[in-house]
Amino acid sequence: MPDEVRIAPAEVRDAPVILSMIKELAEYERLAHEVVATEDSVCESLFGAKLHAEAVIARAVSGRSGVAEKADGNEAVGFAAWFYSYSTFLSKPGLYLEDLFVRPAWRGRGIGRALLRHLARIAIERGCGRMEWSVLDWNDPAIGFYRGIGAQPMDQWTVYRLTGDALDRLAKA
Repeated sequence: MPDEVRIAPAEVRDAPVILSMIKELAEYERLAHEVVATEDSVCESLFGAKLHAEAVIARAVSGRSGVAEKADGNEAVGFAAWFYSYSTFLSKPGLYLEDLFVRPAWRGRGIGRALLRHLARIAIERGCGRMEWSVLDWNDPAIGFYRGIGAQPMDQWTVYRLTGDALDRLAKA
């Protein structure tokens, strides 16, 4: 990991910066209109009575300034959020990376790789058989990065999603 960055589990006090980075990621992905998360919902899902996901924050420790959100004087420069899936074929849990984000001014310094390495270690420690995530097909920098660390695209699989009215209709059918 770069000497200028420390990765640690997110804490309740990080909810505002996590939400800020979620919104930054959504802007980058051209999906800002889909963000309905609030600080309260981030707190509930990551730190509430029933945890739905976990997160880590990458913080600059070199004193470089830029983005305003800081905790203990260290700038939040990236984050990763994940939850567990399950593989019947492996009969093991999997770590599903929901979001990986590094703020633009900090890209190209190994922070994304450090976040993924951190999650790979968590996956191994917790007995996961694999790590998986999705990437938008137009995001060539991310695709190149993921291939560079040895990740393989699942070209024969298509992700399907039910949300909103379609989810409600199916549940009521």
